[in-house]
Amino acid sequence: MKREWKALALITLGFLGSYFIPWEHPVVRRSGLEAFMMLQEYARHHVLTCLVPAFFIAGAIAVFISQASVLKYFGAQAKKVLSYSVAAVSGTVLAVCSCTVLPLFAGIYMRGGGIGPATAFLYSGPAINVLAIVLTARVLGWELGLARAIGAILFSVVTGGLMAFIFRKEEVERTAGLVFLPDGDDETRGLAKSAFFMGVLVLILIFAAFAPPAEGVHGLWATIFRLRWWVVSGLLILLAWMLKSWFVKEEREEWVSSTWGFMKQILPLLGAGVLVAGFMLGRPGHSALIPQRYIAALVGGNTLRANLFASVSGALMYFATLTEIPILQGLMGAGMGKGPALSLLLAGPALSLPNMIVIASVMGVKKTFAYCAIIVVLSTLAGLGYGFFMG
Repeated sequence: MKREWKALALITLGFLGSYFIPWEHPVVRRSGLEAFMMLQEYARHHVLTCLVPAFFIAGAIAVFISQASVLKYFGAQAKKVLSYSVAAVSGTVLAVCSCTVLPLFAGIYMRGGGIGPATAFLYSGPAINVLAIVLTARVLGWELGLARAIGAILFSVVTGGLMAFIFRKEEVERTAGLVFLPDGDDETRGLAKSAFFMGVLVLILIFAAFAPPAEGVHGLWATIFRLRWWVVSGLLILLAWMLKSWFVKEEREEWVSSTWGFMKQILPLLGAGVLVAGFMLGRPGHSALIPQRYIAALVGGNTLRANLFASVSGALMYFATLTEIPILQGLMGAGMGKGPALSLLLAGPALSLPNMIVIASVMGVKKTFAYCAIIVVLSTLAGLGYGFFMG
């Protein structure tokens, strides 16, 4: 019956939107175009190279990684130093956007990972991006780059710790309801082969989603970017050989089925979230329902309002990897304060409206609200402190 009420609510919302939205108004019409332009941009630049590999990794976690292994590193009873260190390091290695990290988070959380380590990973994936931090230091100043690096690492641990503390009772009930299986790493393959298989999947994601270097930048990063598809092709050939040699047909089918399950759960919500974000805020450099000049005007100085507004607006906007830097460069040129700039850097890459919608479907609205509120509050306080000392 609950599903029928949800269906009725969606139909009602669709009808009311069709009936009342004034599409003849130029601003609304432009916002509608921006919504679909943003969806197209997302589909072209992120789905095939970022999300699809991430879905297959999530499916592999659910099928090929034993529950005991997940609990060892991400479980509620795991050693805190170990679990949070693994979460932070994973973010540094993956360097994905706020939406690409979602299937990986869902795989860990649904497999029995504790909410603390899982949300630390959820934040660190898009936030602790080595290239983004280096580029921030180069374009916006080393002080802001250093503050971003320190803040992102601390935030991943603090956010996870606060989530674990706030929902400690719910976590006991959730883990008590799970059926924990003994350590069942595939005896026919062994731990080394399973780890190598997962490593190849992660490398495919890293190289397929490899961000282009800044204009005029040469060296190792530019060389890797130029050769990335050759590397991905070699990894795919290696993956095909492993699947044929190490896995039986039933295992491969179960992997595909698990991957498809994650795609069905996450992709429609992501698409809806991207449309809403595009309609409200537009793409970088393109105004939509909320004009970007208003945002620029509200983030000047280092007041509590400016930092809070920067955190909230950054949390709602969608930033593809590295795009937050040129956006901030333009906003700072228009008068944005240093404190609000840091607030947006710490909240923006890790959160977005599409990201929030999907997280709510995985761990519930209450936990999602708490997670987002923690990041917004921490980002606001960090911006205030940075602006006070550096302003």
